[in-house]
Amino acid sequence: MLNKKTVDDLTGLKGKKVLVRCDFNVPLKEGVIQNFNRIDGAIPTIKKLLDQGAKVILCSHLGKPKGEPLPELSLAPVAPALSERLGVEVKFVNDPKVTGPETLKVAAELKDGEVLLLENTRYRVEETKYGKDDAAEVYAKELASLCDGIFVNDAFGTAHRAHCSNVGVTKYTSENVVGYLMEKEIKFLGQAVENPVRPFVAILGGAKVSDKINVINNLLDKVDTLIIGGGMAYTFAKAQGKEIGNSLCEEDKLDYALEMIKKAEQKGVKLLLPIDNVEGREFSNDTERKVVENIDAGWSGFDIGPKTIELFKEALKGAKTVVWNGPMGVFEFSNFAEGTLEVCRAVAELGDATTVIGGGDSVNAVKRLGFADKMTHISTGGGASLEFLEGKELPGVAAADNK
Repeated sequence: MLNKKTVDDLTGLKGKKVLVRCDFNVPLKEGVIQNFNRIDGAIPTIKKLLDQGAKVILCSHLGKPKGEPLPELSLAPVAPALSERLGVEVKFVNDPKVTGPETLKVAAELKDGEVLLLENTRYRVEETKYGKDDAAEVYAKELASLCDGIFVNDAFGTAHRAHCSNVGVTKYTSENVVGYLMEKEIKFLGQAVENPVRPFVAILGGAKVSDKINVINNLLDKVDTLIIGGGMAYTFAKAQGKEIGNSLCEEDKLDYALEMIKKAEQKGVKLLLPIDNVEGREFSNDTERKVVENIDAGWSGFDIGPKTIELFKEALKGAKTVVWNGPMGVFEFSNFAEGTLEVCRAVAELGDATTVIGGGDSVNAVKRLGFADKMTHISTGGGASLEFLEGKELPGVAAADNK
């Protein structure tokens, strides 16, 4: 997966139309962009193409319009934000068909160094149905026809899905490469998991074991230490016969939890689970709270306790590679954020380690707690980074040409 052609392998781009799949799935509030991270992340790849005299056509989805041209999910607000950052006017066509006559006309008339942003690719219901019907094949061909056979995929966030705009188009283009953002994701996640500098510690949190079943299984074959916190830890606790009160628990995953504990033993992997917890009476920041080993009846576990924090911090000392996916508790509530904060701080202070943060909640936690600049790499793709950690092939990466 690491051996893919990148935007640096493209030559002779002057006068050529290049189609770029970006991830402009940005948070909008009444048509105003709330966070520009994804737009900023796409700029280096776009600039590289413009510097070489290419005519650049950008495409992306936004939200889940499910084939309806919903005005509130139009990519129109992204065009001025891109124009400002690139110093070049980014053309935009309000086209519910995405590849309609007006779009085709503007694309055909693009001059060297000009940029066109297409409307939301999911305005067409075919976008998410690639490989399932003939209409999707036609849509993929229409998207590819906008460019001169050159496609750059820079959207890691959708790499785990085979859609028309990231996989389908590659059947109809002759050069398919990854952009800088995608290259960075593959490099850091790939290196961390497939070729880690040891000791290699993985930290998994979040609510459900079921979301991370294959991740746990895959990582136990690769890590030296696996730390499990967050809501998913209570399924493990119950499997071991501990009291968990009203805490989150997946009853159908108790046997699986025991299997994973056994697998860790057999592999010689240190599997660390919470030894104390912070419990609350109800799901609120202001609820009564207590530190306990076993959760009391009628209470719920909302964070790891102080002894567990020390245990996890000790396990992180000396780590050379850390992959973290999922918070240690209900970090949105300040009274139950300490576990996530302290683990975050311990990872940030590792110095010469490679630290990779993946998954929406862990990324939000790291950013909210002010440690983003201390991490080696923060993944832009929640679902994609999870599937990468599961050891799955990502269709959006696989579709790019090998070096």
